[in-house]
Amino acid sequence: MPRSTEAEPLPVTADDVDQAVQLAVSTLREAPPEAWVGKAGSLEWDCWETVEHLSDDLFAYAAQLGPKEPPLEGEVPFVWESRRPGGPANAIHADRAAGPAGLLQVLEASGALLVAMVRTTPSRVRAHHSFGVSDPEGFAAMGIVETLVHTHDLAEGLGLTWTPPADLCSRVLNRLFPDAPSNTDPWPTLLWATGRTELPGHPPLTTWRWHGAPRSTEL
Repeated sequence: MPRSTEAEPLPVTADDVDQAVQLAVSTLREAPPEAWVGKAGSLEWDCWETVEHLSDDLFAYAAQLGPKEPPLEGEVPFVWESRRPGGPANAIHADRAAGPAGLLQVLEASGALLVAMVRTTPSRVRAHHSFGVSDPEGFAAMGIVETLVHTHDLAEGLGLTWTPPADLCSRVLNRLFPDAPSNTDPWPTLLWATGRTELPGHPPLTTWRWHGAPRSTEL
């Protein structure tokens, strides 16, 4: 089903973030405990590290919206560090002694932080992102994209099935990838837009980025 491209597309909301995270956590709970040491799809990280990275993304997006005057030229200065050469540099790490259940609790908690910040931050607020200054809706959409595509990576590594709702994919495509094809199914299109798969009739992407600028430039 091609995605909707109304003149005024539906906004991306805190409820959308919550839906994405809850669907991801529910799917990942089905993974066998021994599978978490394997690689996450085409990534260089194992599945445990990839969930930590995803949790860190959600936490970091929430943190950018947290200060009374959010930073416009850099990130809130937490310390991000890798636990091994080549591993993801995170501020968030899960206690491995807590096992996969604890890891997914970290993911769910980090998602809840972003849900809360998107829900309570005025739409006029702006904050820095490396792809450009964005607003709460933009950070919500970024968090959803990170959740959907990294759960895809994880599902490949863990042997799980993962197909998120088309309407959710459509909303984040409209918000962050307005130039993506609109006559193709939203989920394969989102995977294509993030460099993870081919899309019939469109060249594969070797580099990509989203467009997080607010829909309106009015403060």
